[in-house]
Amino acid sequence: MMNAKAASLVDAKMPLGQRMSAAFQSVAFLRWFVSRGYAQGVFWAIMICVVSVTNDLLMNFLGNRLHVIEISFFRFFFSMVSVVPLMLSRGTQLFKTNQPMMHVWRAIIGACALSLCCYSVNIMPLAENTTIMFAEPLFFLILAFFILREKVNSSRWIATCIGFLGLLVILQPGTEAFQLIAFIPMAAAILFAFLNIMAKTMIRDEHSYTLLFYFGLGTTLFALGPVFFFWQTPTFFELFLLGLLGIGGNLIQVCLFRAFSATDASALAPFRYVEFIVSATLGYLILGQVPTMTILLGAVLIIAGTFYITVVETRRERQKAAEELSLVA
Repeated sequence: MMNAKAASLVDAKMPLGQRMSAAFQSVAFLRWFVSRGYAQGVFWAIMICVVSVTNDLLMNFLGNRLHVIEISFFRFFFSMVSVVPLMLSRGTQLFKTNQPMMHVWRAIIGACALSLCCYSVNIMPLAENTTIMFAEPLFFLILAFFILREKVNSSRWIATCIGFLGLLVILQPGTEAFQLIAFIPMAAAILFAFLNIMAKTMIRDEHSYTLLFYFGLGTTLFALGPVFFFWQTPTFFELFLLGLLGIGGNLIQVCLFRAFSATDASALAPFRYVEFIVSATLGYLILGQVPTMTILLGAVLIIAGTFYITVVETRRERQKAAEELSLVA
């Protein structure tokens, strides 16, 4: 329970969001989850994987009756609605933006990416879909080179080649096992990489809640027209699951923020790939899908490539920070 001293810290004059945060941190048990530490970072990193795979399972289940366009529309809508209370708790200033056209383009790209992602989990094994989506950081690196003009050293190219070798193992071009549907999650991964490039430039001037809200608003409006052509009135239970899907999309971002505020990103990098274990396990237990040896081998190569990028980039950033500190000293 909250003691008197802790309760006194929750000033009635504070904004609602700050009062809720102060009250949350004043409870000893709950305080552990918002404290800094390796264990807390691991917890939030694993939660990202669990929520992400849960969202994939929800989309797979809902796809048995509802069209992918309708599922995407409701995901966008509930994602937007669920972030509004967080913004209002800080006043109305977060609704202001100086980059309206960037939000428009981000919404268009995001709507296409999430729709492709939603479609892919309904037509291919969950573990295979998750593995191909792991290639997103590889596409991000290439796009950063061409769009942001970032320098790409030899270690980055080596990691990229390893990751794409994993993709080739999964896709098996030139063989009878080659399937064009594998390009659907790959296209989604490329579009998500585009979104991350845009977010990297926009986050300098925009709050994360602002990005979430206008992304949800834009994608909802973008899907509003097409959804009428595929409309199936959802049941109350389906509407509940669709609401969870939208909230889950924002929850992934919240878990990400909490994980990186708890400990270093490099320490959490290995736990990003728990998602493959979770997706393969739940895919087998719930959907009866068994990952093939080619998927497992491809996953090892893609994970190795993206993990190598994470390690190298983290060391580079630390070295750069140390050099800046030495100059200041």
